[in-house]
Amino acid sequence: MRDTGTGIAAEHLPHLFEGFYRADPARGRTRGGSGIGLTISALVEAHSGSVSAASAGPGRGATFVVRLPVAAHQQPGSARR
Repeated sequence: MRDTGTGIAAEHLPHLFEGFYRADPARGRTRGGSGIGLTISALVEAHSGSVSAASAGPGRGATFVVRLPVAAHQQPGSARR
């Protein structure tokens, strides 16, 4: 996913998926995001996936990539458990 929002400074990128980390502590919920990024990244990792983030810097938006493994093909009629 790409956005054209405020962007992320390079020094904050390594910390984005740490619990309770805020790149801009002055930014409140009224202007901030939904706050579910860490939860989404934990769910993705629990399913053997990965999440990454990139940004060209403040004012230039950000790109987030979620990768999930493809499930093995099941034979027709086999039960999922």
